[in-house]
Amino acid sequence: MAINKLLLTFAICRLIVTVGLTVDPAELLRLGVDGQLSVDPSDVDIASLDFGLLNRAKPMAVLRPASAEDIALLVRAAYNSVGGFTVSARGHGHSINGQAQTSNGVVIEMSRRSGGNHQLGSANNNPAPPHVSVKDMHVDVWGGELWIDVLRSTLEYGLAPKSWTDYLYLSVGGTLSNAGISGQAFNHGPQISNVHELDVVTGKGEILTCSEEENSELFHAVLGGLGQFGIITRARISLEPAPHRVRWIRVLYSSFSSFTRDQEYLISLHGKPATQKFDYVEGFVIVDEGLINNWRSSFFSPRNPVKISSIGANGTGVLYCLEITKNYHQSTVDTIDQEVESLLKKLNFIPSSVFTTDLPYVDFLDRVHKAELKLRAKGLWDVPHPWLNLFVPKSRIADFDKGVFKGILGNKTSGPILIYPMNTDKWDQRSSVVTPVEEVFYLVAFLRSALDNGEETQTLEYLNNQNRQILRFCDDAGIKVKQYLPHYTTQEEWMDHFGDKWSQFYQNKMEFDPRRILATGQRIFTPSFVAASSSYSSSSFSTVALWR
Repeated sequence: MAINKLLLTFAICRLIVTVGLTVDPAELLRLGVDGQLSVDPSDVDIASLDFGLLNRAKPMAVLRPASAEDIALLVRAAYNSVGGFTVSARGHGHSINGQAQTSNGVVIEMSRRSGGNHQLGSANNNPAPPHVSVKDMHVDVWGGELWIDVLRSTLEYGLAPKSWTDYLYLSVGGTLSNAGISGQAFNHGPQISNVHELDVVTGKGEILTCSEEENSELFHAVLGGLGQFGIITRARISLEPAPHRVRWIRVLYSSFSSFTRDQEYLISLHGKPATQKFDYVEGFVIVDEGLINNWRSSFFSPRNPVKISSIGANGTGVLYCLEITKNYHQSTVDTIDQEVESLLKKLNFIPSSVFTTDLPYVDFLDRVHKAELKLRAKGLWDVPHPWLNLFVPKSRIADFDKGVFKGILGNKTSGPILIYPMNTDKWDQRSSVVTPVEEVFYLVAFLRSALDNGEETQTLEYLNNQNRQILRFCDDAGIKVKQYLPHYTTQEEWMDHFGDKWSQFYQNKMEFDPRRILATGQRIFTPSFVAASSSYSSSSFSTVALWR
């Protein structure tokens, strides 16, 4: 224990020297956290990387909190110190561009994991598990809880959250800091539209409960706020009765106009009774034959692969897949076929392209994780992911198709390309999220992986250049896209991104994180204690690659 404390003291001294702190090196040791403050190289290495593998930034220490109080103690120490240091919260590490990293401070590991060797605190101290209220139809969860564990906890009571992400091994605080979207968003809105209450540790180290009625300004700022105003330590999430099974359907289109017309029709049914609408509407673009049988398209049997040439892509080499589901219970099993058939009759897909499967609700929600395990087994998961996620206004989606899907991409890609529409009125405009100013907008997500396999079109450099081409095309064509999971490198770009919301966003930052010490990996604000110092520059982030 004495050796561990000595190592920890050494790391804190290094932190203080690096960022110019004038506090006593033992001050952080005396914080009295119930969790673990670690300088173990393995912990530091984990916190220095993320899913994108595009950036690397080593923190000086890693905190595994046992409670919100631990986080508040650390943030208060940073806020009150003369020199200051930064604090970044990290969930499951699924960021793409180093958003949860810091090289000048401490990373808070919000997820539940076993600890390393050089730690202060008990390894058995963990935040409270999810607490379900059947009466009020909500669940209270720790900010670092993974959505898969939220699902498991609520299913014990026959309940489940209403809105999801495609991948469940993400933290609650992480998705709520962005929006949290999937095929249910057209009906229930994003995950941030299904939150009743939050506990937040602000940049001043205060623990505040916020909701529509209490500290509402902080509540709306934090939802979709990219971690800029506080660290979410508890979220109260709305629940509904969990269905038992899912009818999962995919149909193909060669006509983009027919594809988008049908998608927009299906999301227009959001106000209809459950029997008269699908529960999930997504889609993806197929620009080569390999994609339709790849990891996200494992729905199709490998014994009977779908050939683009056998269906016909209207001479363009591009097909579009509509993905829809209908949830049902054992009590409605007799009517599910009729409900699905009634809805499909109104769509204009290629008649021979209907693919259907039936599976438990949990298996559908956890579908991407099963594909992850296959990729991990092949060594194809821990590779760079130069993802680009865009919100495209409905009025320009046809231009985007012509210029990008049928133009820039060519006939090769390196991962799935999702496309599906959402209803703007399901998004609370008081949140910090920015969407196109139209009634309907599309998510277009280029979820590509860079591979070192000798193919130029799958290299990181090629994919990064293609992302820049796509963004440049949108700028030149006047397509007012907004980045989802945004990544910019200058404040001017951030101001343009937020548009009319920038003034409020900046005001909220000055109110809730005045020293600008939180989530500096987003590169929106420079910490106040280094704003005038040339030592704080882009080199601090050890950037491997940038999109823009």
